[in-house]
Amino acid sequence: MTETTDYVPPKVWTWNKPSGGQFANINRPIAGPTHEKELPVGKHPLQLYSLATPNGQKVTIMLEELLALGHKGAEYDAWLIKIGEGQQFGSGFVAVNPNSKIPALMDRSGPKPIRVFESGAILTYLAEKFGALLPTEPAARAECFSWLFWQMGSAPYIGGGFGHFYAYAPVKIEYAIDRFTMEAKRQLDVLDRRLAESKYIAGDDYTIADIAIFPWYGGLVKNWSYNGAEFLSAHEYKNVLRWADMLLERPAVKRGRMVNRVNGDPSTQLHERHDASDFETKTQDKLKATA
Repeated sequence: MTETTDYVPPKVWTWNKPSGGQFANINRPIAGPTHEKELPVGKHPLQLYSLATPNGQKVTIMLEELLALGHKGAEYDAWLIKIGEGQQFGSGFVAVNPNSKIPALMDRSGPKPIRVFESGAILTYLAEKFGALLPTEPAARAECFSWLFWQMGSAPYIGGGFGHFYAYAPVKIEYAIDRFTMEAKRQLDVLDRRLAESKYIAGDDYTIADIAIFPWYGGLVKNWSYNGAEFLSAHEYKNVLRWADMLLERPAVKRGRMVNRVNGDPSTQLHERHDASDFETKTQDKLKATA
């Protein structure tokens, strides 16, 4: 392994230069809004402000699954937040999520709007609101929550760790890539062992644990995250692949992955979603064809 001793951390860190890399223009060590910008509000009680990152996909998949189950109150407007342009730092967005991260949800179905941020919190809120995709039996519920919080605690090592240093960092640092690759593979092994004994993550039933874990770890093994499947030897995790392929067959998963998507095949990109018919009429390929 190549080591470098060129950098010696100062006694006190100061922010005096861009961080470099793909997201340098939006990285900063402080919170709060950078500009005044109200958020749009559509016709449905649920207003989602998001982007089809793995965390964003969790919520759109959840909403589409709820609609597929017949919960009409789960109809939603999904507004695109372009994080590369810093839209998450607008005053309206910060009012919904002080942490300036997507996704963020406003529930306007009651007398007073309710804000919910952090994807795991949104999944839990929606599951409890509609009484779906979350077990009620204590042991099954505990198992589901255990895996949900495993994902919330583990995924930063995948995105901010492996994904950043393998795919986005302006320089390739062998130590950092080795460190986070080891952890990514360990986590995949945790999942593979679990799925060797269980159809779904939390047991025999499909739950919010599957919805939370799928966009991150399914994305790794199916190679839509960081182009790293070959590097990670994803073919070794046969149970994770079996589970990911099973979820990809679900119509609600297919729809949820399209919402707020801005890359890839234009036919899979639905930048905004305001009605179920939008999947048939407003994907980017259809909009370009009629422009």
